[in-house]
Amino acid sequence: MDDLSPLEQQTPAVEPKPLDADIVCAGFGPATGGFLTTLTRHLATEEGMALQSRAFPGMPPQVICYERADDTAFGVSGVVTRARAFKASFPDFATADVPMAAAVTGERLVFLLDPTGAARVPWWMRAAGNAVEALGIARNSAFEVPYIPPFLHKGDGFIFSLGQLNQWVGQQVMMSGMAQIWPASPVGEPLVEDGSVKGIVLAGDGTEVRADLTVIGDGPVGAVSRHIDEVFGMPEGHRRDEWAVGMKFVIDLPESCDLPEGTVFHTIGFPEPEIFGFFYVHPGRVASAGIFVPSWFESPVRTAYRYLQHFIQHPYLWRYLKGGRLRSWGAKSILESGRHGEPHLTGNGYARIGEGSGSTNVLTGSGVDEAWLTGVQLAEAVIELYKEDLPFTKVNLQAKYESKRRASWLEEESKVAERARNGFQSGLFAGFTGMALAGFSGGKLAWPRAKQDKRPASLEQFYRTRLAPSQVRNLRAKCEAEGKALHDALMDAAGWPKIEHDGELLVTQQDALLMGGKVQAPSDAPDHVVIRDTKLCLDCQNRLCIEICSGEALRPGEAGVPAFDREKCVHCGACMWNCTREISPGVTNIAFCAGPGGLHSAEN
Repeated sequence: MDDLSPLEQQTPAVEPKPLDADIVCAGFGPATGGFLTTLTRHLATEEGMALQSRAFPGMPPQVICYERADDTAFGVSGVVTRARAFKASFPDFATADVPMAAAVTGERLVFLLDPTGAARVPWWMRAAGNAVEALGIARNSAFEVPYIPPFLHKGDGFIFSLGQLNQWVGQQVMMSGMAQIWPASPVGEPLVEDGSVKGIVLAGDGTEVRADLTVIGDGPVGAVSRHIDEVFGMPEGHRRDEWAVGMKFVIDLPESCDLPEGTVFHTIGFPEPEIFGFFYVHPGRVASAGIFVPSWFESPVRTAYRYLQHFIQHPYLWRYLKGGRLRSWGAKSILESGRHGEPHLTGNGYARIGEGSGSTNVLTGSGVDEAWLTGVQLAEAVIELYKEDLPFTKVNLQAKYESKRRASWLEEESKVAERARNGFQSGLFAGFTGMALAGFSGGKLAWPRAKQDKRPASLEQFYRTRLAPSQVRNLRAKCEAEGKALHDALMDAAGWPKIEHDGELLVTQQDALLMGGKVQAPSDAPDHVVIRDTKLCLDCQNRLCIEICSGEALRPGEAGVPAFDREKCVHCGACMWNCTREISPGVTNIAFCAGPGGLHSAEN
């Protein structure tokens, strides 16, 4: 059994009968939503009804989408977006149509000072903080920057709950009768034959779904996306080496909060200078508050949950949140490699859309609308190929889909953003300077990228000014003996205030799992997080996979090898890209497979 691949371990001995379709989609999110919305609208027109299925002549094209989560409402993000592509698809859209949606009514960029004294603030940032305090222009340990750069501005856009948006879009698609969406159906891998993609293989029963076109929209940690990369490789010079884990709380605001719906805060500076934050106010006195912990964060203690609790208790935010109640919680991995992480967009029988196709703009911090646009562009290309009775070959998909993408604002803005994050590999000052250079010069100027990517420091090095090496060793030994992650013990010892749980808003990470809507996988489902070679874990000191784990599903196990508890996993995928041990270039020692379960809440 140990010699079988993770997917083979999920596949029963009795081979199920293959299914046929014209188009099969892996994953349902904004990109697939844009694709199916555009395609089904056309198929419902008189012109579209003339298009015939190639798999079932005489019928309309058969379109099926498989989604891992148990509902189309899966989507872990509070979103603020200019929504240019979305507005083009829905010119008469009213925010009242989608729960938790609101037009942006106010926007602030806020520099949060460190009220705890525990954050690792560089001298130049601390000097800036001291200056604004000395000038008397800081309030509640924060400074509201009077100018928001145009590339960050979202003032003409919308605030969404991504889960609610996905659910609404999915309902529109299903009501058209022109496509099927099957939730709770994780896709294990693409069906690759003779250098072409012929469909997908479902995880669990191993059913093959054969199709002329496979639309890959399962995101950057999706099993299909990663398998395609392993089979076909990446374009020369492209790599997926910059990530972040995004984590957020959905909070019932207290009666004392007077912020209007549509309020948006973008934050920098706290809880650590490398961590960006956001705060959005939805209708009905509900807010989303969250942070992004990046892969270039020097700290080996990457506990997004603990940092998020400190973030919401910052005096600038706590004055609005104190007395509130946690409604739900979620986390996901975000690919932040931008244009240089763009994979092969097309091949014989397949096309890639959305975040996994490198569409996220790392300068503007925007990805949902960009993902939607890629889906729209692919749908328009598919319609043209049907009309011209052309097959879904790489050449034809390049001519129709890739050409649209290259000629759009998505491509233009991705070029501006391409080098915007280079500086963060050299440090914070270089990073912020590089973003400003790229943003204000239209991408013509940028900080040069370091020859070697920034890697996390050792625990002893990171805490050298706060803790003696012997203290770090003792804490590590104690936590390993107790089977606990190390981050809380280290942060407590380094001077971070302990979290005083109140059972309402400040709750334990395990209580948050229940509030977040944890969906249990079937009892006979295999583990979807697999350590490929446990021997590679033995000399790993930082064990970032344990420290970053959003649901505390990974804990120190025997001999320090991470032990996995499937019932706590929220499928964020952060363990995979935080693993520092590779079995081959670009392939880490953690296999993150398709599987059921995970976090689900329509509010995320």
